[in-house]
Amino acid sequence: MKRNTYYLDEELNSDRVDVKYLRRLLARILPKKKLFLLALFLLALSSLVALVPPAIIRYLVNDVFPSGESFGAPLYWCIAALCVLGVLTALLPYFHKLIMGTIGHGVIAGLRREIFAHLQELPFEYYDSRPAGKISIRVTEYINELADFFTEYLLNFIVDLLKIVTATIFMLCMSPLLTAVVYAAVIPLVGSIFLIKRKVRKLFRKHRAKNSNRNAFIVESIMGERVIKNSNRSAFNQVVYHDLQEDSARCWMQIVRRNELNTPVSEFFWNAGILAMYTVALVFSLQGDASMTGTVIAFLLYVNICAEPLLQLGAVLQQFSQVSANLERIYETIDAPVSIRDKEGATVLKELDGRVDYNDVSFSYEEGVNVLEHFDLHVKAGEKIALVGPTGAGKTTVVNLLTRFYDVKEGSVQVDGVDVRDAALHSLRKEIGVLMQEPFLFKGTLLENIRYGTPEATDEECIAAAEIIYADRVAARFPEGYEGKIEARGEGLSAGEKQLISFARIVLKDPKIVILDEATSAIDSETELLIQGALDRILEGKTAFIVAHRLSTIRKADRILYIADKGIAEEGSHEELMELKGLYYKLNLRKS
Repeated sequence: MKRNTYYLDEELNSDRVDVKYLRRLLARILPKKKLFLLALFLLALSSLVALVPPAIIRYLVNDVFPSGESFGAPLYWCIAALCVLGVLTALLPYFHKLIMGTIGHGVIAGLRREIFAHLQELPFEYYDSRPAGKISIRVTEYINELADFFTEYLLNFIVDLLKIVTATIFMLCMSPLLTAVVYAAVIPLVGSIFLIKRKVRKLFRKHRAKNSNRNAFIVESIMGERVIKNSNRSAFNQVVYHDLQEDSARCWMQIVRRNELNTPVSEFFWNAGILAMYTVALVFSLQGDASMTGTVIAFLLYVNICAEPLLQLGAVLQQFSQVSANLERIYETIDAPVSIRDKEGATVLKELDGRVDYNDVSFSYEEGVNVLEHFDLHVKAGEKIALVGPTGAGKTTVVNLLTRFYDVKEGSVQVDGVDVRDAALHSLRKEIGVLMQEPFLFKGTLLENIRYGTPEATDEECIAAAEIIYADRVAARFPEGYEGKIEARGEGLSAGEKQLISFARIVLKDPKIVILDEATSAIDSETELLIQGALDRILEGKTAFIVAHRLSTIRKADRILYIADKGIAEEGSHEELMELKGLYYKLNLRKS
């Protein structure tokens, strides 16, 4: 098994912004390119409309007002134009924001569906190697921030860029000299912002990692709440969380301190540029250039139009560096290989006999450390096999290879002569019912939880399955009966009651092969005796693998396998192994 990525392990990426992830995100716009082009057209038109009024005002100041005659038609036309442009300035942003919001929602919704669907297909190795909190933050918080960037900051960046470009063109047409003076301040201003943001980008990646650690610890604490309280770890965990929060807060304050440099740096260069422009304009005015008055007024308006976009550039760069770190993690998840999937032309298993063969199987979770080695086992259809042995010997691994929760490293596992790697996963798992030691119940009604693996089953079939395994006792606890609401993870139910509901699922599913992985460990002895007869009926005619510590549940097995030293150490019926007086015999002595 890969080394787990615990909540204290920081997942740091390269400091370099990898634009390939942004390209992959933007490529999702292609199906909506017509709508996107319409939005761009409206954006360009909106930017152009915002830049015409200063030119009109310059015309009024330089040409209309100094004429000394009745203003007449030129003034009225200019006022009418300014009114129309004012209306367009108000309306156009509404439409292009509406369109970009629609596109952004579609793109982000598609990304959410893709990452969730991919998580459903990823093998257990992926989940073994990282805490649930580090996975959940990618599907929730990271994509939420990405949605904000896509619908807000990216849109604003395009609008701001268009405003700066078009304003610069207008300014160059009016006065190349004043434009050069303004940009003599703008260029070092932008350069300073880039230098500051380059430092901030590294800190944002570090902050992302620390937030991921904190989220992983929160999820782990919620899931392990009972153990934490029982172990008196609440105070200790508060200290751990405090340290994680302090790490995140310190990193965030480093970001804030550097970000706050933007304001004094921007103000310095901006004010220097305005002062230089006034100086040049004053010199030209003293030399008798009467047109300079209107030009300076227009320039001030253009400079004000450009001021906010230029100052917002820092915020956009900050968000981009944050989003680029998020994108790396999101696409790392989407790109994680699905090692267990259907082959092309996979065999659909139908009407199985239930014969199972393990042929020279070797398997390891960690590279070079085999749990099973040259493991051979041949099970006849309808045979009941019990697996016993020390913890960690590989009992659960044996059944996990049959269900393809993991794939063998060497050898093969076959069902009715078909290698499970060649079988269609849906059909394989439909024919194998697994009862795990720790049953998982979902928030919903009792009936919905019983039906979970067999969605086409009727209410009557669900109730009949529950009665066979005595799960109707659980229904009797609820005033609403089978419509009683079960909380997430079955809160409020005993471990035995949860397991009875899981048993009912298997009865309803009616698979050809049944795996009981410590399935009765959470059931009290009285309930276990009650369901033994039901189990005999459930397992009749089915191939069964029973992993158990309670020897009472395995004595009726056709064969008992003692798993140790990476294989089968002893094999036989209960009576045969007791006569052998080996490992199984000693196990019975310890349990008696």
